[in-house]
Order: sequence, then structure tokens, then C-alpha cells
Amino acid sequence: MSSSTSAAIDDPECRAPLHPLALRGIELFNAGDYFEAHEELENAWRQETGPVRNLYRGILQVAVAYYHARRGNYVGARKMLLRCRRWLAPFPDICRGIDLGSLRRDFLAIEAAIKRLGPDHISELDAAMFRPIHLVDPGEV
Repeated sequence: MSSSTSAAIDDPECRAPLHPLALRGIELFNAGDYFEAHEELENAWRQETGPVRNLYRGILQVAVAYYHARRGNYVGARKMLLRCRRWLAPFPDICRGIDLGSLRRDFLAIEAAIKRLGPDHISELDAAMFRPIHLVDPGEV
């Protein structure tokens, strides 16, 4: 892992506002439109110049993992769930108003369920496990 993804992200980086395209991506994610969420988050990732761009990259990979899981693509879902961990690891539980602590718990629960179900039963994944990303009011942090 490169130093840019292994070092903790500092507070000022996380206190800055969420990119408007990332906010739109999260809205789409929360609506269950994971493919379109990925597109908007990728646009935010491309426009961001600082280390927080990997926040957007990690979340877009969660969206892709969920997209694959819903379509029964076991290998694709597992691969993306492993990747998103790398990009989200340096960030604290709250960054840019995103409750990453909850998102991590949610995708780790889905990952465990997918492993347990295996490739032949991934279609039995409980749809209620796909939870929205929670945004936190900066005044609450």
C-alpha cells in the first residue's frame, strides 16, 4: 500500500465540504441506484485534487460492489469490497459529513453474508442489508 493510502487523513481535510457531485452520488446510492451513484462519485473523484479523492473512490467502489451483489456477481462483489477497504482505511469515522463508521459496518456485514452464501446462493442476499449512507450535520460532530 502506498503512503498516500496508508497514512491517516487529517481533520482539516475531513472538515471541508462534500463535493456537490459526491453529494449527488450519495443521493443516488441511497436511492439504490448504485450504477449511477458510481458515475457521479467517479466524476467527483476525478475533479478532486487532494487526498480526499480516495474517499470518493472508496465509496464508488462500495456502490459497484453493491451493484454486483444485487446482480448475483459473486466475484465482482467480493473484489470490489476488498478494494474499497484500501481506499477508505485512512479516513476517520466521520469525514466530509459522511458517517464512514456506519458505512464500513454495513459493507463488512454484506461481505460476510456474501462469503457465507457463496457464489451459488448470492441471490439469497437479504436486500435489507443494503443500507443508505448517513450524512452527519457538521454541528453534530
